Amino acid sequence: MVAMGLLLSDVPASVSPAQQFRDVVRITHAAQESGFTYIVIGQHFLYGDLRWLQPVPLLARLAAEVNHDVRLATQIMIAPLYHPVMLAEELATLDVVTEGRLIAGLGLGYRAEEFDYLGIPFKERAGRMTEILELLRMLWTQDEVTYHGKYFTLENVRPHLKPVQDPLPIWIGAHSLPGAIRAGKFGDGYACPPETPVDEVRERYTVVAEGFAERGKPFIPQPLRRNIMVADTKDEALLEFARVAQGRYLTYLEKGLDVMANADLKNEFAKAVEDHAVVGTPDQVTEKLVKLVTELPVDPLLVRPQWPTMDADETIKVIKRLGREVVPTITAIPPRTTL
Repeated sequence: MVAMGLLLSDVPASVSPAQQFRDVVRITHAAQESGFTYIVIGQHFLYGDLRWLQPVPLLARLAAEVNHDVRLATQIMIAPLYHPVMLAEELATLDVVTEGRLIAGLGLGYRAEEFDYLGIPFKERAGRMTEILELLRMLWTQDEVTYHGKYFTLENVRPHLKPVQDPLPIWIGAHSLPGAIRAGKFGDGYACPPETPVDEVRERYTVVAEGFAERGKPFIPQPLRRNIMVADTKDEALLEFARVAQGRYLTYLEKGLDVMANADLKNEFAKAVEDHAVVGTPDQVTEKLVKLVTELPVDPLLVRPQWPTMDADETIKVIKRLGREVVPTITAIPPRTTL
């Protein structure tokens, strides 16, 4: 059956890190109790007025808070900012600590300043990503590794740490067509941004399937991310979604995420988000999600009900309502397996 997952949010830096962690634990418990079986977190560095807790230590801690049927995913870690040995061992350790429940979600990153902070040329990120993806599999599966690339060189090294899962699944997050090609060539799953329209999702899935076929890998249902808001009426849901999310959409655009570069997010927000955001009454939201998972090969379906302007109590209220009125219908549907 189609699983549902929760995308955790960044929070204002005015919230203390200790309070943020306590809130994340509460939100994770509420998600599990409401039928969500994936907990997913992203990553940024030196993020200014907002904060992410770093995903590897956080997910290691959350693994002890959830049942063994709940999987934990990074979506995404900014892979080109890492040396591949460091990333391979961090992720392998996390898979051990989570007892084989990790999904490694990796992406290029889109904020040039993060690369500047860490001394890595932004223009090199695609080439570094390719070499890292090649090396991760080698470091996780081979007893001895030799690799000569443009950015990384290893000579007769002997990995000492391997994941529990063989293979440890990799989801590659990307919006662009080259990103989908990369996912088809190297990944086990492809996760586009929540703002990607459905017609573009289908196009990207087709590209991924072609890449899988070239590797002799069967195409399987793919993770799909969606932004979501429920309320008693659609108008109330749209107003609430604009209140909590419009500022973040504008900030994403300012920081270089170009998924919605041509949309008028400032003056016509509802129109700009109608092709991807799932907003409405519980029945309307359920209908839209059912359409998504029956027309596209999706599993799991990952939803974001939280935004930085929402506190933990508001977020948990939305999660519990989804658990009562939306999740049971979706998780009773067998995933579609074909495009």
